[in-house]
Amino acid sequence: MAKILLRTLVYGSLLLLALSMLVPFLWMAATAFMDDLEVYRFPPQLIPQQWRWSNFTEALTLLPFDRFFFNTLIVAFGAVLGQLATCSLAAYAFARMNFKGREKIFALYLGTMMIPAIVTLIPAFLIINALGWMNTYWGLVTPALTSVWGIFLLRQFFLTIPRDYEDVARLDGASEFIIFWKIILPLSKPALATLAIFAFMGSWKDFLWPLIVTSRNDMRTVEVGIAMFHSLHATNWPYQMAAAIVVMLPIVIVFFSGAKIFYPWHYADRIKRMKF
Repeated sequence: MAKILLRTLVYGSLLLLALSMLVPFLWMAATAFMDDLEVYRFPPQLIPQQWRWSNFTEALTLLPFDRFFFNTLIVAFGAVLGQLATCSLAAYAFARMNFKGREKIFALYLGTMMIPAIVTLIPAFLIINALGWMNTYWGLVTPALTSVWGIFLLRQFFLTIPRDYEDVARLDGASEFIIFWKIILPLSKPALATLAIFAFMGSWKDFLWPLIVTSRNDMRTVEVGIAMFHSLHATNWPYQMAAAIVVMLPIVIVFFSGAKIFYPWHYADRIKRMKF
């Protein structure tokens, strides 16, 4: 009896916690279908009196969201490709190559993860401004081309790969780059996919850096575009929530497309289908 009560208490607490995380999203979805006055109605309700589907088309046409999406896609894919290239090369050097001060340099890299990102914002802005990259894709993408967290993730994964594959390749005359390209990278697809997903999600929802380095509407990203529904005296909440739902969809699709990387249920399905 005590175990049943304890289990009920635990599951009930987890359910309440899950609902507390879900209610803001439900409120956002409900607001996207309301009119301006209904948002401020008291007591608030999660079901609109009249479903205004036109909020989505009006919100996305009121501002040039087609351009915002195009800019964000360029920045996101640039960040993904940049981090996959730079982080994999650096991680391979830290995991497999022997050079003086390797461990100290790697520890120094890890130490930079404790520095708040806001501290590096002004130096990064001064560098981008000095290079003349304001309102350019270079200015938007360059700070996201590498990631210390990505280097750490790939380096730890590379350490788990047996060295026997590399030794055999070296006996066949393979160079260091061939070993990295033909052996290490194909065996590291799960880690590379994880890094790609996090790089895409981080770039897609980035707000502060695009806000700082862009001043023209034709270079804005989607997160900055959503914030443009704010004005000095009022905010159009239905339009902002409608745009937020549309902007959130690519992240949801990317996450669930790569869900098997984070959750192991596909391994259980494979085991069930195996014949012994």
